[in-house]
Amino acid sequence: MGDLHNVEIVQMGIVSYPETLELMKQLQQQRIADEIPDTLLLLEHPEIVTIGPRARNDGILPPNDYPTHAVDRGGGLTWHGPGQLVAYPIFKWDLEEEVSVAAIINFLEAWILKALEVSGIRGHRDERMQGVWVDEKKISSIGLSFLRWTSRHGFTVNLDTPYNRVEALAGCGLDSSTTTSLTQLGYTLERQKLIEALLSTMEECIRRTPKHRYNFANDEPK
Repeated sequence: MGDLHNVEIVQMGIVSYPETLELMKQLQQQRIADEIPDTLLLLEHPEIVTIGPRARNDGILPPNDYPTHAVDRGGGLTWHGPGQLVAYPIFKWDLEEEVSVAAIINFLEAWILKALEVSGIRGHRDERMQGVWVDEKKISSIGLSFLRWTSRHGFTVNLDTPYNRVEALAGCGLDSSTTTSLTQLGYTLERQKLIEALLSTMEECIRRTPKHRYNFANDEPK
């Protein structure tokens, strides 16, 4: 199975997308140079729809009342906003079996599925699109960008998002209302409970060990 990496866990609260994008780029360069260990950013963005190359190439845009930002990660349209957990793994993917983007996406999907399982929610994959689905609805999106096999961007889990904001988006072959939140499906999962489930299953699913945990406000391990 290969050696384990230690991971710094950084809970950041609510942070604007442009600010986080610059931080990710900086951390990616530091990780490539082995100046920092694998680092997982956990946060929430004010509402914004990120538009990946696939959506731009297909001419797919959200409705006019959504703020947008073009990005270089894989995939199409991704909604960010209140009630969503965003996870950005700034990881060097060099362990055994981490041999392709598809393999890495598969590891991340399995990790999210396991975290949901230990939280009492049964998820599944769907041939329509990568990510994680619950009750035939997509509740988690995954999109990464790599440089020297070190990732930035990451995945989302829609917990309790505002009614009909993510549901109103369509793109990349999915109809509107295909993506939704756990609350709209009748499930209740608190953000911190999901974070703890992800951290408790990290070693089993992606062979990394959560070590120091930092709070964005005071940067002190907890």
